[in-house]
Amino acid sequence: MLHTPKARTTANLTSVLYLAVIAGLILTTFYPAPIPGVSIPLMLSVKLLPLLPFLVVVFRGNNRAYIWLSFIVLFYFTRYVVSAWLTEGAAGPVALTVLTFLLFTTAMVHLKVNRRQPDSTPATQ
Repeated sequence: MLHTPKARTTANLTSVLYLAVIAGLILTTFYPAPIPGVSIPLMLSVKLLPLLPFLVVVFRGNNRAYIWLSFIVLFYFTRYVVSAWLTEGAAGPVALTVLTFLLFTTAMVHLKVNRRQPDSTPATQ
């Protein structure tokens, strides 16, 4: 549920970045070349299975799902920072590092923007 007008913008941006991360993971499986002797469906399932449970809830704007998505994205971010360092700045790992950083950041901004506003009336006892 979206509580503010800004929340719609951040939710849409998070959805786009979520799809960009998934596309980047698929792209890096096939480019520059698949690893010989490794099953492509196995590689894709290992890369995508942690993210796929959030496919529906990210588009609904569920705050709890955004929190869990952020935890999962931190693992991807860590993996691609290390990969970018070890490959001395190869394009794929650097792009996925930037995408996961942006996804995490926009999800956190969405959570900040989408907070419920407290009631302005004082509580009666």
